[in-house]
Amino acid sequence: MLFQLDDTIGALASAAGPAGCGIIRVSGPATLASLGGFFEPTDEGRWKSARRATTHRGVLRLPAVGTPLPVCVYLWPAGRSYTGQPVAEIHAPGSPPLLEAILADLFERGVRPAVAGEFTLRAFLSGRIDLVQAEAVLGVIDAADAEHLQAALHQLAGGVSARIARLRDGLIDLLADLEAGLDFVEEDIQFVSREETCRRISAAEAELADLLAQCESRMQSTGKVRIVLAGLPNAGKSTLFNALLGRDAALVSRVAGTTRDYRSGTVVWHGLSVELIDTAGWQEQPEPQGTAAGLREPPSEGISQAAQELGQNQRQQADLVVWCSANDLEQSERQVEAELLAALYRDRRLLIVVRTKSDLTASARDVGLAVSAFSRQGLAELTAECVRMLAGPSGRSSDLIGTTAARCRESLAHSREGLSRARVAAEEATGDELLAVEIREVLDHLGRILGTVYTDDILDRIFSRFCIGK
Repeated sequence: MLFQLDDTIGALASAAGPAGCGIIRVSGPATLASLGGFFEPTDEGRWKSARRATTHRGVLRLPAVGTPLPVCVYLWPAGRSYTGQPVAEIHAPGSPPLLEAILADLFERGVRPAVAGEFTLRAFLSGRIDLVQAEAVLGVIDAADAEHLQAALHQLAGGVSARIARLRDGLIDLLADLEAGLDFVEEDIQFVSREETCRRISAAEAELADLLAQCESRMQSTGKVRIVLAGLPNAGKSTLFNALLGRDAALVSRVAGTTRDYRSGTVVWHGLSVELIDTAGWQEQPEPQGTAAGLREPPSEGISQAAQELGQNQRQQADLVVWCSANDLEQSERQVEAELLAALYRDRRLLIVVRTKSDLTASARDVGLAVSAFSRQGLAELTAECVRMLAGPSGRSSDLIGTTAARCRESLAHSREGLSRARVAAEEATGDELLAVEIREVLDHLGRILGTVYTDDILDRIFSRFCIGK
């Protein structure tokens, strides 16, 4: 990464390609000088006297363009900008050749092309945002659905940073009390009691445990929620799968056991990005038969067993299981189904039971939500219920985006372990100097999360994922 904060940098900040408006961003000490003689404001006096964020209309005179180009320049002349430096944003017609001509002229005037993530890096280095908020900028750009966007916006607004900062401030206060007692050890002055020390450490432990649980939740996320269709063979899973996706993605047959693998497709329900997975019918597998050494099971049985194992793996990784119970189940099949459902409930997995083929056969069964892939009865209610369950307290919720969770998990784990050791030491009346050592180590790990303690390689890993202009 480049740390030359005295350079003035520029880049296209809007999306590539033609548009009604394109944005070029410039940041650095020479921002105003680089626009001098290039941008002609309508009100030159107002331009020269600007001391706060203002908007200026005018024209650009480009050597490559014969006529003046009308533009609007948003100017932050002092340090109260995104990067903490003078910043200008040129809003011009979104023609790629025009935008390239503007950039070329700026580069001729000494502006350096910005590298990926350099604007946000400057915002971090100038103290305008912390490292968690910097990652949230990328999270907003890459958000796959409304849930991920909301988490990124909350993180960008400082919701997570504030929690960690409060936790860190509380530990700094505790460390100050402990070290003050060490400074006056000969006078036998106690600035904080052991009971109060244990209470404050335990409260910090609980907060860290919650943050770490959110990290684990985000680390398991693929960017979409996983909904798995399960049920007995020939329960109508593949037909329902196709209906929910709106296309024929799975082979459908009246022959039980047609699905030998699992299939997946992506769909968006009420702003939630969903990976929908169709699995083979769930059934108990017979023990392999053989009378001679090296005898293998028939190929069809091997495929069936492999399909069952794949289906089990998908159910275990699912955020939600939709159990398909055919409307025309025989009594013997209902008993098998009840046992399988009981096993799912024991796993405490989110579960919805639907009664498939509800339009084909009259039935007195009152099991789950009645759906029909052909008439589309109940499909809207099913998707709404899936979204409701996944958005509720028992679903996946986190104030952290996935990239932050991945980076922070180790530091949070070390912090919690350090606090656990400190609590044990406090309970066992160990010397305050050992307590102070543990708390200082915890503060170091929390500092790495917020960016008060960082190394070049940490910044490289974070900002290398950004695009140019951000």
